[in-house]
Amino acid sequence: MTELSLIQKIIVCVPPILLAVTLHEVAHGWMARVYGDHTAEMMGRLSLNPIKHIDPMGTILVPTLMAITTGFIFGWAKPVPVAFNRLRNPKKDMAKVALAGPGANLVMMVLWVVLLKIALVMPGSVQWVSIPLAYMSAVGVYINCILMVLNLLPLPPLDGSRVLTSWLPAPLDMKFSKIEPYGLLILLALLFLGILGKILMPAIDLVMGLFSSFVGINILNIVYILFT
Repeated sequence: MTELSLIQKIIVCVPPILLAVTLHEVAHGWMARVYGDHTAEMMGRLSLNPIKHIDPMGTILVPTLMAITTGFIFGWAKPVPVAFNRLRNPKKDMAKVALAGPGANLVMMVLWVVLLKIALVMPGSVQWVSIPLAYMSAVGVYINCILMVLNLLPLPPLDGSRVLTSWLPAPLDMKFSKIEPYGLLILLALLFLGILGKILMPAIDLVMGLFSSFVGINILNIVYILFT
């Protein structure tokens, strides 16, 4: 595929990244509202305006540097506030609220892979549309896959830890919750030590392989071309 300039790479990467992190967080807030907690709604966080969810470090700086230097996109948004004690059944509903974020990423993966399929069958006369759309769609599939798999890890404050907590008996739950203040530091340490990638990549490769089989092309290859 045609190489893109740095500016073009930024243009095709920013929309899917912002959508991925924004809808992930909105999904948490929306699900919390369904089960009785209106905190996110009252604080204006059920908005599709990405500015309300952007963390300058986690949403912009870290993903950009990681993409340019390693090709592995990693980042985060401002967490949507959820008052779990306001849920109708806090212990049970916590897992549903937590899974809403990765679930939103899965839905977005499906939509992006459909757009990628469309881009790949477009005629050569519209390459000015098909090539940027193909790159953007591949990034959309990839970033949502990373966010989905990453957030399912049972490490506080990731969504997987909320799911695990919903199943733990109270004594173990209290002990497990003590890890949360150090969760982000542990996550960043795993990232920079190269351990996080080794944990995530088998699952990412599996999911990306399944979606690649639908479009008939290795989506990761498109992403690697974009970042090399």
